[in-house]
Amino acid sequence: MTDGGPDGFEAWLRGRVPERGLRSKGASVLQVLLTQPRRVSYGSAAEAAALAGVNVATVSRTAQALGFTGWSDLQQELRARYLSSLSAPDVASAQHTEGELGTASLRRDLESLAVLNRRLDEQLLRTVAEAIARARRTVIVANGSYLAVGSALGHNVQLAGYDASVVHDEAELANAISRVGPDDVVIAISFWRLYQSTVTAAEEAHERGARVFALTDAASPALAAAAEEVVLIPAEGVAFFPSLAPGLAMAQAIAAQLSTVDPDRTRRSIEAAEAQWSRFHLLHRTPRRD
Repeated sequence: MTDGGPDGFEAWLRGRVPERGLRSKGASVLQVLLTQPRRVSYGSAAEAAALAGVNVATVSRTAQALGFTGWSDLQQELRARYLSSLSAPDVASAQHTEGELGTASLRRDLESLAVLNRRLDEQLLRTVAEAIARARRTVIVANGSYLAVGSALGHNVQLAGYDASVVHDEAELANAISRVGPDDVVIAISFWRLYQSTVTAAEEAHERGARVFALTDAASPALAAAAEEVVLIPAEGVAFFPSLAPGLAMAQAIAAQLSTVDPDRTRRSIEAAEAQWSRFHLLHRTPRRD
């Protein structure tokens, strides 16, 4: 892969190299990452070490020098960025998924959820929830199938008692971003090959002083620069489809954390919503009142 543009794979990886540079063996590992992303995206640390002519410990140290906790975390983001450079047919070909794709998809989701749980930064979760709680309003930007993640988050933020809207139509998005300011929060949700409209919305919101958070598997430099924080979420699926399960899990985690910021406010909001659900006869079974 030779994508060396400002938003490209090579630029991202070289941008993580510390100012002091890497030792010669670390530089050999970096060269393998740059020149053989497909092999190392799916291989073990031992395979990466063999390709670079170093030992496994050097691979781990290089991963840490690049800002990761170790090889597995580096590989996770490396693969996400490698896959984001491919077309949908190429993604299916690169993955070489064996067996029934339905069960493979479930296994992949379970693996991704385990990675998400292992990498979860609880302070980051609190930061996002508290920002939403303090905001005048929250604008959630999501497109395509990722709208499922945005809709789940927006619905629960509203239930928790806070002003939130989910925007995906581009004209509506332009209008919504034109109204945001320093008192607002914008949450940009996009995975795999990022939607340009989502990145543009994040950039414009940042310019207008809003607090911007990105939920993604591999933020481009442009999206990362616009966001106050990037919440990295595994999104690798099977066949042609990115996984939505980890993104939905994170949306639920943010909503759950938000409910603890002002529990009385959230309780009042849910009670008011419950009354309206009853008034509109929305539920098949009416909850029993003790």
